[in-house]
Amino acid sequence: MASKIFMGGMPELMENILINLDNELNFLYSCALVSRHWCKISIPILWKDPFSFQRSALFISSYFSTLGEDEKFGLKEYGINIEISETLFYYARFLKVLNLSFLEYKVKEWIDLEFVNSEQCYDTSNFIINLLLKLFIESGATLDKLVVYLSNSFKFKPEIFCSLGQNEQFISRLQHLCLSQITSYNIESATILLRTMAKYTTKISILKLEGFISDYDPQIFHAIIYVIKSQEQLRFFRLIGNYYTKFHGIISALESQKNSLQEVILFSCDYNVEFEVLNNCKSLKKLRIKYCDSELSKLSKILDYKISTLEVVGCSIDAQPITLMLEKSGILLQRLSFASTNDEIQEDKLLLKALKSFCPNITYLNIMNIEFSTQLIELIGNLQKLQFLSLWCFVDDNITDEDLKIRVIQFSEKFPLTLQYFNLKNNWLGSYTSIFLNHCNVPLKKLIIYRLESEKISKALVEFCMRKRTLNYVGINYLNIDDNIRKEIEVYTTLVPYERIIVNC
Repeated sequence: MASKIFMGGMPELMENILINLDNELNFLYSCALVSRHWCKISIPILWKDPFSFQRSALFISSYFSTLGEDEKFGLKEYGINIEISETLFYYARFLKVLNLSFLEYKVKEWIDLEFVNSEQCYDTSNFIINLLLKLFIESGATLDKLVVYLSNSFKFKPEIFCSLGQNEQFISRLQHLCLSQITSYNIESATILLRTMAKYTTKISILKLEGFISDYDPQIFHAIIYVIKSQEQLRFFRLIGNYYTKFHGIISALESQKNSLQEVILFSCDYNVEFEVLNNCKSLKKLRIKYCDSELSKLSKILDYKISTLEVVGCSIDAQPITLMLEKSGILLQRLSFASTNDEIQEDKLLLKALKSFCPNITYLNIMNIEFSTQLIELIGNLQKLQFLSLWCFVDDNITDEDLKIRVIQFSEKFPLTLQYFNLKNNWLGSYTSIFLNHCNVPLKKLIIYRLESEKISKALVEFCMRKRTLNYVGINYLNIDDNIRKEIEVYTTLVPYERIIVNC
């Protein structure tokens, strides 16, 4: 089989392998040199998202090999006298991902590299950006993802929209649209772009509205609504609202996607009656409410459906309204995250009781700022399908050292055998971490412990590794580890920066 791969006899398999290595630039460049067949596979992958890679902007010059005489003359008018060479490939045709912010940044970098003394930086930048956009649109490229970020220094030329109308394939297969920033300077251009997309784009499954401003010109809201309503199967919607309460019909427009919408993220959005439309989205399975503190109780009351994933971050969590959602979701709820970053969870005993009573099928649980209580320990022991656990607890000041030691032992012994991942956030167990490790008998594969500052804890960790032989990775803060401790532990497991193995909800 290996010989067939290297001879190009299994092109589909080889293409799948290289596609999954799309972030390994050096490897893909090496593959392009192996053979003509490998080159034909590697080059389109390397050029599908060129503006997001950390590499020199000089690659932009390669796009100009296909310019006509009028465009070349335009370059000279702006003082651009580069040598344009023929290329083996028509690189513009390979574009799949376009972030307008990254494009603008790379073009300005290219200008700095090629024309250090350019006196018309903004005009030159706009000219090059529009020239590249026209090349991409007319090359036959078809975008999968578009991020619209329009700075004050950039403006679309009218011929871009004319070219889009004549080459609709460029956006007709778009699946991921992110509207990141629009300034008053670009309202008209953004509106025309969105209306064009509403006309030719119906395959968007992911829509993100970031940096939403409630006092935008109404024409922008109308254009966004047209885009939402023109989609056949929108599955993911995210809104970053900066604590605004007016959404001008954008949320209501999700009614048109009630049969397909599966995940909604509301970030910094205060309550608005428009959110009631989510009750009609019966396919909705994942709900993430982030930093919507002031009206969380109202928001949770109107969400009258069953979901499999619930994430509440940066909010003051009141158990009363949340328990209603837990009861409705019941056995369908599998992933749950409560990250109250500032306050303790109000009526946490009520919350724990609801989880124990209604939600036995949770596989992922993340809770911050909750008391390390016997009720919490009982809940964890009751979750017999739990695979991922993250906890940041506080300990009652009145508990004695002996009672706390007993509770830690009970905690470690209650872990279900299905558990593979434990994130001991902020090392809240402190010196009792060694007791936990000494009594833990589940086959953990990943453990995040942040700090290994004591020999007692490191010794307990080594003994756990030797006893269970399942722990593959331990996540730590590399700034707080002694070299001798690190070498001793790495005989039995792999130490990595904790960020690398964090599992999110």
